[in-house]
Amino acid sequence: MLNRRTFLAAASASFVLPALAAEEGLTLAFIPQENPEKLLGDIKVITGWLSEHMGVPVIGFVTFDHAAAVEALRNGDADISFMGALPFVLAEDQLGAVPLLSEVYRGQPSYSGRVFVRKDSGIETLADLKGRDIAFADPVSESGYIYPLDLFVREGLISGTDDADSFFGRKFFAGGYQQAMQAMANGLVDAAGASQYADLFLTPDQQAEVRVLAESEQIPSHAVIARPGLDAGLQTRFVNVMLSLNDPENRYLLAYLYGPDGYVTADPEVYEGVRETARRYGFLK
Repeated sequence: MLNRRTFLAAASASFVLPALAAEEGLTLAFIPQENPEKLLGDIKVITGWLSEHMGVPVIGFVTFDHAAAVEALRNGDADISFMGALPFVLAEDQLGAVPLLSEVYRGQPSYSGRVFVRKDSGIETLADLKGRDIAFADPVSESGYIYPLDLFVREGLISGTDDADSFFGRKFFAGGYQQAMQAMANGLVDAAGASQYADLFLTPDQQAEVRVLAESEQIPSHAVIARPGLDAGLQTRFVNVMLSLNDPENRYLLAYLYGPDGYVTADPEVYEGVRETARRYGFLK
């Protein structure tokens, strides 16, 4: 079971859980892929639009991390959450969470995890990172931890998560894609494990100074999931309004939801590979 303290930590952070929505409303949990202060502004815009188009109050808050988002669903502090594929399959296993929508990026409902380094680092292979420092996004993240780490396993450099600490000099969890990438770009660590598109969080000058060292297999895109027991009519109304973001006149609002190209209805079967990976790394039995 995920650590309840991770959710309680969010309440003491600067992005605090707001009062719950009205009985007929929705509370949305957002994970901090990027700067939480920017995300708070984005949430205000998108929840206002959702409230208007759904006809019910919609509020949102930023969780401390993926694990805290799962806890919020478990506790009923959130009705719906935006999260990656790995935390989704954990929420599905632990509390019966339901996938509603999947993000589409660059025309695909999937993406990869990558290991990024600076071009001037002298690092040419994954083996060169032995004894070097690396920042991952989140310990409960597919593209921001498990899939990039799996690249080292496939190379025979480590056997799994247990001996990763002995391979790297230091291993950090930065709290999000942007934070991990900035740590690498600014020279605080030698490498970053993050999403295929995480370099978009860097400035153009920084992007020109980093490169992809290795790339994982494709992973189902981030999902929008609901807690079990959420009113079916409210759930359907939310899905329909979210799918209307694909309409040309509404597409500008996608920038306030982590910037995908759009959304499609989620297919639970596409996450089977993630479930298998989660079992292999001890996240699921």
